Amino acid sequence: MFHKLFLAFVLLTAVVQTSKAQKVKDAELFTTIYKLDSACFKAFNEKNFEVFKNYFDSSLEFYHDHSGLTDYKHNMIIFQENFSRGGDLTRTLIRESMEVYPIPGFGAVQIAQHRFCHTENGKLDCGVFKFIHVWKKTESGWKITRIISVDH
Repeated sequence: MFHKLFLAFVLLTAVVQTSKAQKVKDAELFTTIYKLDSACFKAFNEKNFEVFKNYFDSSLEFYHDHSGLTDYKHNMIIFQENFSRGGDLTRTLIRESMEVYPIPGFGAVQIAQHRFCHTENGKLDCGVFKFIHVWKKTESGWKITRIISVDH
């Protein structure tokens, strides 16, 4: 467990130390990750599990400030169950909050906020939360390998 928390600390430290010049230099990477995020969560909002699951690597680790650390298998079961139940839960990226940084020889890290909304007791209930996605560029496309979800 310690090594996994250390990995999260290292990723956050690297992001803090990245210069603004890199953000401008990597506009293409920003656009790539934005498009991937949009497509991934279009599938989420449409409850299309077969498309959605393809955005995640089998090595997925999901760190959540309430539910702790979970793996790929656990998350895919939970997503599939939630999608099967229906409901109106939707996720929207807050684009202006998004930052993207390259991880040389691996992929990219995405830091942003997103809004989740659903109807509860006849009223729209929304919350804005912070997240970090670590994207790995693979032969079969970009995959999310780590998720850190906080500020719930």
